[in-house]
Amino acid sequence: MTPGESEKLILEHDAARLFMRHYERLTGTPIRHIWHNQPIKPDVSCFLEGERLDLEIAHLYGSEKEAMQLLGRDLDSHTLHELQALEASGADGRLLRALNRILANKALKTYKSERVWLVIRNAHPAWRADEIRGLQHCIQVPDSHPFEQIWMVADMKAESGIVQLFP
Repeated sequence: MTPGESEKLILEHDAARLFMRHYERLTGTPIRHIWHNQPIKPDVSCFLEGERLDLEIAHLYGSEKEAMQLLGRDLDSHTLHELQALEASGADGRLLRALNRILANKALKTYKSERVWLVIRNAHPAWRADEIRGLQHCIQVPDSHPFEQIWMVADMKAESGIVQLFP
């Protein structure tokens, strides 16, 4: 495993763990035992009420500098271009554009799984649950996507909680 792959695995595991902890607090429903999957399957699997649930994990960055600082490495040209385009708009516009971009990209994926939830972890320090909820009416969840539910871990440490984006 390369250092980049190892780093990605750690970030995904941490995001899944934070989401599961807050989901359990919010709903009172146990969600347990995470493990990582190989491509074609969503990133992480767990058990929700005794049944397998797969989680696709994504991270939301607000700028090129932020992503590079958080990841501690260079970005591929596609990600770099998209993050540079985001920097041209204000904070709320960046949040909305970045979130809609992730939703559009993830909606195109297919998975070998019966139940998949998308969990997006916000990495931008200026955006928290209140800002995300304030823009919910503008979020564009594509009509067709593979996700049973879509959630957002509202900040890197989940201090402001989680927000359900779909349904």
